[in-house]
Amino acid sequence: MKTQLLITLLLALGLLTACAKMNPHPMDMSVAVRNAGSKADHEALAQHYEVVANEMQLKVDEHKKLLSQYESKSYLYGRQAQSFKDHCQWLINAYEKAVEENLEMAKMHRQM
Repeated sequence: MKTQLLITLLLALGLLTACAKMNPHPMDMSVAVRNAGSKADHEALAQHYEVVANEMQLKVDEHKKLLSQYESKSYLYGRQAQSFKDHCQWLINAYEKAVEENLEMAKMHRQM
């Protein structure tokens, strides 16, 4: 019983850490985009979007590993196993969409 409680608490802490708000844009992106006039400005923005896309891809990979764990050992998580799997899949989809959007923004700025 104590082991299950400990596992549940550790998983909850892990999920909270994984879902913690990140600040992917340390600069004011609207100002940076508005003020981008030179090729170097657009290149810097493209690089920024690629860095963010890479960070989001790391999150996708991390959550895919978690999802695999939840699927292969769902018996460890009891009734919450399905909720964990659903939440992980939702995060994977959200991060994959963020990767695509950031790469698209990088591509657009490279074309400018």
